[in-house]
Order: sequence, then structure tokens, then C-alpha cells
Amino acid sequence: MLGYVARRVFAAIPVMVMVAIIIFLLLRLTPGDPAAIIAGDTATPEQIAAIRERLGLNEPLLVQFFTWMGRLLQGDLGISILSNVPVAGMIAQRFEPTLALATTTIVFAILVAVPLGTLAAWRHGSWIDRAVMTVSVVGFSVPVFVVGYVWIYLFAMKLGVLPVQGYRSIDGGFWPFLERLILPTITLSLIYIALIARITRTSLLEVLNEDYVRTARAKGLGEAAVLFGHALRNAAVPIVTVIGIGVALLISGVVVTESVFNLPGLGRLTVDAVLARDYPVIQGVILLFSGIYLLVNLVIDVLYTFLDPRIRY
Repeated sequence: MLGYVARRVFAAIPVMVMVAIIIFLLLRLTPGDPAAIIAGDTATPEQIAAIRERLGLNEPLLVQFFTWMGRLLQGDLGISILSNVPVAGMIAQRFEPTLALATTTIVFAILVAVPLGTLAAWRHGSWIDRAVMTVSVVGFSVPVFVVGYVWIYLFAMKLGVLPVQGYRSIDGGFWPFLERLILPTITLSLIYIALIARITRTSLLEVLNEDYVRTARAKGLGEAAVLFGHALRNAAVPIVTVIGIGVALLISGVVVTESVFNLPGLGRLTVDAVLARDYPVIQGVILLFSGIYLLVNLVIDVLYTFLDPRIRY
């Protein structure tokens, strides 16, 4: 097992290098000058040139890249162009709200989607199945920001039962922490619920036609034992796979959701950095997201070996 994990970790290194190269080139080759943004509209060309020189933006791209990579290998993500503070410190400060939102979204989506998909497969062809599939289509079709504004209008502006924006650390109390995550979590989890529910339904429909499921029913096992004890366990591999794939949707959704609900997380930090052309912050956040995505997929691959005995490492 350790050898398998080590091979996957080493295989992730070239991927991270390619991600770093692509991020660097995309940011440098897109239109816009961070020096002009820092200097302001009233700055003279000489002032803008001085800022570019101070930031090292006049150096050739190759020199800028290797300078950044050298610092990165030492654990230095650089200094924010806009705020002049270490990027690592900014990411650490904004990490908690994003982690809280991502965790509650994943847990809520799994707790809702897996039973919905199981129920749809069990009642295949019934109105319950059609209702679950309709909800899944709506979840895929409606943009995250539209769902967020609808919840804000209903629960915050009309009913006034939940706060509309902001974040409270769990140190300030569990309920103040949770109530500010309810609307963002429901908003972000809708597309995730749709994805997991559809895959759960499809996987279970295939498994329910297998001989061992019919044998279990012939032995007199109840439907709950057949569904959760036999069918769902053997259908878990594609479900776990789609949960890992959904992390990419979760990362992109965090950016929009945090902007809608004004959560001071990494998504909001990314938006602010893009608008300000703050290269070091954008690079640091995207590298972090890429590393998390690779780590999640590594965990998923390791889980495969426990869920499917046919897989060897």
C-alpha cells in the first residue's frame, strides 16, 4: 500500500509542474498591467515603469518563472503585489471559511444524494424516480449564483430567518457559525446532489439486476438489507469516483458562492486577486486548489482497493 501511495505521489509531481507553468504563462500573457492598477489612473508613465521595475515585471518571462519556481520550492509563495504581505499568510487567513463551506457542502450533498439515488433506483419508473431525476436536471441547469440570490431573497429578505452574508468562526459559538453556512451550503450542494444522485441511481440499477441480489432476496432478506447491505456496497465504486470528480465542481462553485454570500474565503480572495492582477496570490491559490484536487483523487484511488477486491496496487 505504501508503495502504491508513493508512486501516485511521484506521478503527481509532473502534473503540478505543468499546472505551475500553465498558470504562470496564462497570467503573464493575458492583457492588463498590475503596475498600472497599483499606480492608479493618475499615475505617470515614469511612476508605472518604476513600479514594474520594483516588482521585477521587466525581467524576461523565463527569468521571472525560474525566480518564482525557486522561491516556490523553498515554500515561499511570494508577496502580494497589491497588499505587500506574504501570500502564504493571506491563504492561511482565508482558508477556514472555505474549508468549512466545502466540508458542510460535501457532507450535506452525500447525506441527501445517496438516499435519493437509492430511492429512485428502488422505485424505478415510478413518480418518485421521475421526481428525483427532475430535481437532478434542475440542479445541473440552474447556475449557482441564481440559486444563491433566490435563497437570499426568500430566507433572508422575505422571511428574515437566516443571515444574508458574512462568516463567523466556530470559536464564537456553533450556532452562529452554522447559521451563516446554511444558505451557502444548500446553494453550492445543489449541483453536487444532482450529480451524486444520478450516478447512485444508475449504478444501483445495474447492480440490482445481478444474480447475487436476486439470491439475497430469495433468502428472505428485507429490501433495506438488500439495498444497503448488498447492492449499494457493490455500486460504491462509481459513486466514490463521482464524489472525487465533483471536487472540481466544488472548487469552481466556491468562488461564485463566496462572492454571492460575501464569505471571506479563498474563492473571494481569488476574485479580488484576479481583478487586481495580483499574480502571486492567483498563482498561490490555484496551486493550492490543484494540490487539493490531486490529494482527493489519491484518496479516492486508495479507497478503490478497499471497495473492489479486484483492484490491485
